[in-house]
Amino acid sequence: MEINIIGAGLAGSEAALQLAKRGYKVNLYEMRPNVETGAHKTDKCAEFVCSNSLGSYDITNGSGLLKHEMEILGGELIEIAKQCAVPAGNALAIDREKFSQTVTEKINTNSNINFIREEITQIPDGYVIIASGPLTSDKFAQNIKEFTKSEYLHFFDAIAPIVEKDSINFDIAFYASRYDKGEASYINCPMNKEQYEKFYNILINAPRMEQHDFEKGAKFFESCLPVEVLASRGVDTLRFGPMKPVGLIDKRTGEKNYAVVQLRQDNSAKTLYNLVGFQTNLKWGSQKELLQSIPGLEDCNIVRYGVMHRNTFINSPKLLHPTLQTIKRKDLFFAGQITGTEGYTESIASGLLAGINMARLIENKPLLELPETTMLGALTHYITNSENNDFQPINSNWGIVPPVELPKKERKNKKLKGELMSKRSIENLKIYLQSIFF
Repeated sequence: MEINIIGAGLAGSEAALQLAKRGYKVNLYEMRPNVETGAHKTDKCAEFVCSNSLGSYDITNGSGLLKHEMEILGGELIEIAKQCAVPAGNALAIDREKFSQTVTEKINTNSNINFIREEITQIPDGYVIIASGPLTSDKFAQNIKEFTKSEYLHFFDAIAPIVEKDSINFDIAFYASRYDKGEASYINCPMNKEQYEKFYNILINAPRMEQHDFEKGAKFFESCLPVEVLASRGVDTLRFGPMKPVGLIDKRTGEKNYAVVQLRQDNSAKTLYNLVGFQTNLKWGSQKELLQSIPGLEDCNIVRYGVMHRNTFINSPKLLHPTLQTIKRKDLFFAGQITGTEGYTESIASGLLAGINMARLIENKPLLELPETTMLGALTHYITNSENNDFQPINSNWGIVPPVELPKKERKNKKLKGELMSKRSIENLKIYLQSIFF
């Protein structure tokens, strides 16, 4: 018996490792480098494309809770991520090259995984997990469309620029984490009102890359909006978003700032930093002008410019069970961003669930349908809710989890809310797993 997994990204790699450690033979297909995506830069498994951060590791945060749930479920990639971590305050950020190299080596050396570099254009028969990602090839996407009898939805995803640390002016820039939480691991470039207005005027007047015809009219995902789209919503939008200055004060001056650009470590050597929240589709010359208008980045060396690409996802509410099993065919599962789970952590988590459930299907055991009070359970129930007629990608957040009762005077206490919801989630997850003899 063999299981075919299409796509060796985050979800597919996790699913393959889950099945392999349970003794199952897996054919893991990856089309790169034979077929490029336009966004990936390597041919390695589990490549991080947009950013090197998996988000918060704080258990009182939705993304942080999801990571802890993955640990309880025996996640493989979350452990590799911790081994490849770089300083990022309360967030879990990784050396992306070391991470993907480690995952690739683990897959290549696993005797239960047959890693095949080949483009799949037809859904195979038998046990299959489709984790081909948001950049699924046109041929395979067409075959999935024919199988599902459902139109695809499209949105854009944008990538932030990366600069060399040695080119940053630390007479102006300073290290700090917001409110001094955790290690001071972010580089911060402060702006006064005049500097911000100059930056803003460059941004809103900068020319953008032209879109292909097939990309026009597509939707942006709200949590990954290009910086120029955010800026178009108003002059202060960025100051209350990715450039908010609160909790970031240069101790050398003690001055409050009008806006702050943050940079996050991108590799273990601490030589590369990406601009937080600066996904963009500006022309490269404009990106250089914009970045070098930021105080502290006047002479920055840009090693990767921002780009924008189309993402594709299926209409999961009409196609999937909360187990990630297709309604139409019980031996076929989907996992990763193609399901509408947005974010690196969420992609890994869905691959984890699909891999576990595939094994349980083969073993004639009940498939995991996690409680909605858990973050992964809430996420999978949200994307498979048949009443959702205007489906858009979603990431882990408290808004999709049933609320907890708080005393009236504590209802705005986000920290307490997170603590109580996380405690409930962990308790319910453990009880559920015990009830099904997991």
